[in-house]
Amino acid sequence: MRRGYIQVYTGNSKGKTTAALGLALRAAGAGLKVFIAQFIKKRRCSEHKALDRFKDLITVKQYGTGFLKGGKPTKTEIDAAQKGFEEVKSIISSKIYDMVILDEINVAVHHKLLNIEDIMNMLNSKPSNMEVVLTGRYADEKIIEMADLVTEMKEIKHYYKKGVKARRGIEH
Repeated sequence: MRRGYIQVYTGNSKGKTTAALGLALRAAGAGLKVFIAQFIKKRRCSEHKALDRFKDLITVKQYGTGFLKGGKPTKTEIDAAQKGFEEVKSIISSKIYDMVILDEINVAVHHKLLNIEDIMNMLNSKPSNMEVVLTGRYADEKIIEMADLVTEMKEIKHYYKKGVKARRGIEH
């Protein structure tokens, strides 16, 4: 039986979700079933259209109201994240998927949409052969300590600072 690890992609630069989606494609290519839970996000982007081609192996669900505007989260934002988290817990315990990606969950914890202790309990109870990937800035130290692999994306240079807008197929 294959052992499943906990992976974290965090940091202040672009590439966290992209890395996780690349891992999902690799897993699907090997015949593994993948569930992607996207917290915060609600807009469909180009990657969703591509992932639709693998719908027999990759399932994507969004549990968000859009990007947080800062300040105290609204009840609607908290409810969306909580609903998603409850569904993710049942998906993990069902053992249907080989890999579960929790996209932007670190941001959801940072902004108090989700409780860190609940995340830790879920990770502690995951099946031993299931790979779980957590993405988003602000990864909590407890998550970093628990994880088997942590990658920090660090911005060195970004064309956005020169006024380049998000481009179809590249940034969205």
